[in-house]
Amino acid sequence: MNTFPLFFKLEDRKVLIVGGGDVALRKADLLSRAGAAITILAPSISVELQALLNDSKHQLIYENYDKTYMSGARVIIAATDDEMLNHQIHADATELNIPVNVVDTPHLCDFIFPAIVDRNPIVIGISSNGKAPVLARLLRARLETLIPQGYGKLAKLAGDFRSEVKTKIPTLTGRRQFWEKAFEGSVSQLMFAGNEDEAAAQLQADLDKTASAISEKSAVNDKSTEPQTLPNNVGEVYIVGAGPGDPELLTFKALRLMQQADIVYYDALVSPQVLDLCRRDADKVFVGKKRNNHAVAQLGINELLANSAKEGRRVVRLKGGDPFIFGRGGEEIESLRAHGVPYQVVPGITAANAAASYAGIPLTHRDHSQSVRFVTGFLKAGAPNSNFKSFLNTDETVVFYMGLHSLARLTEGLIDAGRSSHTPIAIVSNASMPNQQVLTGTLADIVELQEKNQLPTPALLIMGDVVALHHDLAWYNLQNQQKNKNSDTTANNWLRGGTAATPKTDHTSQQAHALSMVANLATADDGLEQLVIG
Repeated sequence: MNTFPLFFKLEDRKVLIVGGGDVALRKADLLSRAGAAITILAPSISVELQALLNDSKHQLIYENYDKTYMSGARVIIAATDDEMLNHQIHADATELNIPVNVVDTPHLCDFIFPAIVDRNPIVIGISSNGKAPVLARLLRARLETLIPQGYGKLAKLAGDFRSEVKTKIPTLTGRRQFWEKAFEGSVSQLMFAGNEDEAAAQLQADLDKTASAISEKSAVNDKSTEPQTLPNNVGEVYIVGAGPGDPELLTFKALRLMQQADIVYYDALVSPQVLDLCRRDADKVFVGKKRNNHAVAQLGINELLANSAKEGRRVVRLKGGDPFIFGRGGEEIESLRAHGVPYQVVPGITAANAAASYAGIPLTHRDHSQSVRFVTGFLKAGAPNSNFKSFLNTDETVVFYMGLHSLARLTEGLIDAGRSSHTPIAIVSNASMPNQQVLTGTLADIVELQEKNQLPTPALLIMGDVVALHHDLAWYNLQNQQKNKNSDTTANNWLRGGTAATPKTDHTSQQAHALSMVANLATADDGLEQLVIG
C-alpha cells in the first residue's frame, strides 16, 4: 500500500485551485459535490467554471498566483500548464503544511484524486497511485454496474435508525445480525423498488419485533437473542428478462436480483453465460420449453413460483429475451397475484431487437420501413393460418418468433396471400452470441437455403426490404458469415442482397438440470399472437 485511503470532510472548508481551465473545472466539479468552499485563482477563468461556482460560498480571483491566497486552505490543487509554477505551488504548500495535489504529476502530490463511485453517503474511491488512472476509471465503471443507486438511500435510512437500533439492541453481535437481515432482506428490496416509506415501515417493524424478542428472552434467562424471522414470511418473485444471450446486455437491475436469488427457474433460451451470473449458491431449476418438449407445463411453473415464494424464498424467474414479449410473463404474474405473492418485472432486450442490431438490419428505416410487427410463428398443430394478408405492407418490417420450424408454411402462406416472392428475409441464429449466424434470401428461396445451411435454433426471421441492408451494415462476428450464394436473386430487388451464414456442423444444446414433470398439462392455444409498433 503506497498511499493510505482517507476521506476528507470538506463541507464549507476552503479549497484553493490555482488554474481556470478544463482541468480546474473537473476538480472543482468533484469538490463542489463534497460541499467545499472553492477559491479559483487564475488571471483567466472559463465560462464553465464561472457557471459552476456561482454560489456565494465560492470565490473567483482573477489574478496571478500569489502565496498569500493559500491562507486558510484545507487542501490546494495546482491545475496549471506551467511546470515551474506548479513546482512553486507545491513548495509553498509544503512549507505551510497544507496537502497539495499537482494534477498529473504524482511525485508532487500529497494526495491523489481517486476514481469515485458515489452512492452518497456510500462513497468508494479507487486509486492506482497515479500509475494507471485509466485502469482505475475502468474499474470504477465495473463497480457502477454492480452497485445500485438504491444503496445510497438504504444507507441514509440506516443512519436515521442507527441510534434507535443501538438503544433497543444492546449487543454488538445482535446489532450486526439485525443490520445484515435488513440489508439482505425485504427492507432493501422495498428500497430498491422505490418504496421508501414501506422500507422505513418494514425496518421499524423488524426492529420492534427484535426488541420485543430480546425483552422476552431477557425476562427468562437475562440473555439477549438474535433477530428472528417474521412468522409466515412470504418471499418475492422477480420475473427477469435475460436478454438474447450476451450477458453484457443484461440490465443492472436484472443482475442485482439474479445475484441475491435463493432459487432460479430458468428457460431453455437463457444462455449458460447469463446463468453463471446468478448467485453461486442459489438453486437453479430448468423449466424450459422447446418445440413439443416442455420440461414443465406453464401451469406447473406458475405453481412452482408461488410455492417457492410462500416458503419465504427470493425467486428469480429467468426468461430469455423480454418477459412480456411472447414470454408468458403476464400469465405468471396473474397467477402470483391470485396467490397473494409480491412480484417485480424486469424487462430485457427482446430477441428481435438483438437479432436486428447484431445482424445490421434496422427494424425501421426512414426510407424503407415505418413500422415493425412482432409475430409468433409457432402455431398450434392443425390451426389454420388465415392472417397472412395482414403482412402485405411493404413499408413494414415483420419479425417472426419461433418461426424456423414452420418456415415453409410461412413463406408459402405469405406468397399465396400476395407478398412478392422477391421480398428479402433473414434467419438470425443465436443472436448476439459468438456463434451467431445470419442467412439471407427471399421468400422464394429461403427454405432451400436453410435446408442447405441448417442454421440451428434459437433463431428468428426478419422479413422486409430492410433485410437487404445487412450486406452493408453487418458488423458483428463477420467471420461466421459468408457471401450469400444466391446474391444475384436478391440483387434484383431495389436494395442490395445480403450474406449467408457459414454452414453449421456442430449442433450444440444448452446443458440444463432435469426437473421431474409435475403434470403433463395441455398448453393454451397460442393462435397467431401479434405485437404491432407503429
